[in-house]
Amino acid sequence: MKQTIRNITAAKAIVHCLKREGISHIFCVPGESYLPLMDAIFDEPSIQLISARHEGGASFMAEGYAKASGKPGVVLATRGVGGANLAIGVHTAKQDSTPMVILLGQVHRHFRGREGFQEVDLDRFFQPIAKWTVEIREAERIPELVQRAFRIAQTGRPGPVVISLPEDIFLQDIGEAVISDIDIPRPAPSAEDVWSVQEILQRAKRPVVIAGGGVKLAKAEQLLRLFAEKYSIPVMAAFRRHDVFPNDHPLYVGHLGLGTPKSIIETVQQADVVIALGTRLSEVTTQDYRLLSPDQTLIHIDIDSDVLGKVYPPAAAIVADCKEALAKLLETAVEPSWGDWAAARRKQYEQASALPAEKRNFNEAIIASLQQHLPNDAIITNDAGNFAGWLHAFFQFTETQMYIGPTSGAMGYGMPAAIGAKLAFPERVVVSLSGDGGFMMTMQELETASRYHIPIISIVFNNSMYGTIRMHQELHFPKRVIGTDLGHVSFAELAKCLNANGIRVETEDQFTRALIQSFNETKPTVIEVMTDPNQISVTATIDELRKRSNSR
Repeated sequence: MKQTIRNITAAKAIVHCLKREGISHIFCVPGESYLPLMDAIFDEPSIQLISARHEGGASFMAEGYAKASGKPGVVLATRGVGGANLAIGVHTAKQDSTPMVILLGQVHRHFRGREGFQEVDLDRFFQPIAKWTVEIREAERIPELVQRAFRIAQTGRPGPVVISLPEDIFLQDIGEAVISDIDIPRPAPSAEDVWSVQEILQRAKRPVVIAGGGVKLAKAEQLLRLFAEKYSIPVMAAFRRHDVFPNDHPLYVGHLGLGTPKSIIETVQQADVVIALGTRLSEVTTQDYRLLSPDQTLIHIDIDSDVLGKVYPPAAAIVADCKEALAKLLETAVEPSWGDWAAARRKQYEQASALPAEKRNFNEAIIASLQQHLPNDAIITNDAGNFAGWLHAFFQFTETQMYIGPTSGAMGYGMPAAIGAKLAFPERVVVSLSGDGGFMMTMQELETASRYHIPIISIVFNNSMYGTIRMHQELHFPKRVIGTDLGHVSFAELAKCLNANGIRVETEDQFTRALIQSFNETKPTVIEVMTDPNQISVTATIDELRKRSNSR
């Protein structure tokens, strides 16, 4: 379906493209290089502009919004300085396969090549970390190239696209703008592909599925559950894709992430057939690319042909949308003989992920409280940091679209991503988990949440250090602490200064009361959790790490 609009400015043509895509929220830090575009957005009631405090925060909001909503995230910034600030969000979207469209105001065309004010070759600058980049120099091509950007961002393996727009182009007139619906192809496996999978599974003794973000992007979680149940195949979640399969299901056998227990990793190592479904088999998922052996048979199914064989050579390489692939695989005839093995691996997962009745530390108590009191449809985001180890190890994700986390490991992600998720699902409780180091990197966006009345809940684990780096420091350079200690900051008091609620807690009861209270707030809440600096990870304290180094 096409729409033809005549005699329209370039800025308004962009807004028509955004509206056609169903974009309801755009994130930005205002810049004079694209003021006409902001003015055109002002006239479009279906689109809300969210003005952030920093472009990095705005890009994380757009990325979180995209993950939650399934629509492309859209973020605006100005010239080289704004573009450089939001680069972290572009990198995160690339590694996380998140569809994003980044519109950057550029130097006036007549000033290009003279090192104009804040001039950077933005299309070349972003090329290594974006899926596609373009600078539009003719107003007439704006409808064509903006729509192409949305198509590329969503086609195949999704990702970020960057459009550079010289500031003098926005007010130019376009005689005729054709705005079309964008069709996203969903390739299905061939009959030969399905037959090859059936043949491999018929010979299998211990198959396992590693399910990644491609399953979530295809909205194929239900089909994955049906596939696993039909053939009694255990399922593991790739790094930070916890909600791809219900964690309380008898066939769920664990998450392949940082600090994954040995007993869970052994499930993959014991498998004779591995079905990698919608995952690029990243460094973390594959435990530093050491997870699979040449003796194992790999079936790799992904919508992007470049992913197949990039890490491990597959016996069957299938280019397909995960939903289409699972629908076809459900038609195969395979008699499972591995039920006892699948049940045994489930028991190993249950033992590794069970919280003790008597909590060993405050972090365990926090996870237990979240598990007990969060609504079933709550959304959890997290930042980078060792505090997330407790979430990954012990929290049970039982519903779809429940978790949003950065596979890029970007610090400062959790709280801005929660803002984006809350805008996508305003009726759901949205909680972010952050360490004090990461939270401080984008804490200014708490004021953005306050200003727009976005009542997210931010849990900040405060141990006054960069905990993950400190852990590695203690392992490799014991007792030679440098650069990883942080000063004391009262995040609860800072939250109040940014027009949010702030609560400091030191016990499980205090935390639970603060959490339940925050469900009914109309403005954002920060719950500052005072944690023991010595408890550096799920499995070790700093004292224990030092003892190990002394015994070497």
